[in-house]
Amino acid sequence: MSKVLFGPSGNSESFYAEGHKGTIETPKWLKDKKLDLFEYSFGRGYTMKTDMAQKLGEEFKKYGIELSLHAPYFINFANPDEEMFQKTIGYIKTGIKFMHSFGAKRLIFHPASCGKAKREDAVALMNERIASLMPEFVADMTEDMFLCPETMGKTMQIGTYKEIIDLCTVSEKLMPTFDFGHINALTQGTLKTKEDYQRIFDYSFDKLGEWRTKNAHIHFSKIEYGSKGEIRHLTFEDKIYGPEFEPLCECLIENGMNCHIICESNGTMAEDSVAMKNTYLSMQ
Repeated sequence: MSKVLFGPSGNSESFYAEGHKGTIETPKWLKDKKLDLFEYSFGRGYTMKTDMAQKLGEEFKKYGIELSLHAPYFINFANPDEEMFQKTIGYIKTGIKFMHSFGAKRLIFHPASCGKAKREDAVALMNERIASLMPEFVADMTEDMFLCPETMGKTMQIGTYKEIIDLCTVSEKLMPTFDFGHINALTQGTLKTKEDYQRIFDYSFDKLGEWRTKNAHIHFSKIEYGSKGEIRHLTFEDKIYGPEFEPLCECLIENGMNCHIICESNGTMAEDSVAMKNTYLSMQ
């Protein structure tokens, strides 16, 4: 039986408003809300000690909340500077170490940006580098761990849905992260119908097969956008920018998906996760 899981990236404003002090209290809070997932972000860098990661991981396991990690935003596999490229490799390797400490199974990362290079050249360099490094990365990963490159929301970033799916063809240990808020922002609001979402999944089914598509990682939030794509994350109160969850939910159910859906709303990620889960359950 297919089952989609839901949870937030980080702690909602309400978590702290209720008097909670830190993420060690998050697992019980999420369990009480009947949520399933939590994504811990190292977006600004790795600032946690291993023993704390292990302590947090044990607490999430105790309450049955599955964990994913987000690697630093500084990653760029298309950076022509060798020193910066080596730092990118280090960010992934450190992320894998933290996956072990946390007991997490998925490391999400932003793969690259174009910089001054032509887009096709930057994409080719990214693909070549990641393909050559995957055996080294995989050697430190357990069988159920995956690296999850994310679709991006700005025009200068590499990460259209086709670029991400094509990248994932280089190794079975790469699983796509479909950030539908990013996709919608990058394409100026094209995600409106079930068919719009299905087109993306169909490309993934064709290129990556059934298992990785059905178990894909998903980020969902409404995002304000302009001519160059993403501007800022919004909440589900937004009625202007979208995208809407219901058409995606139809696709998830009709395709028998088992995706992990992480909400990245601005301050209301747990509440909006609950809203998505309730919608999903009501439509089955």
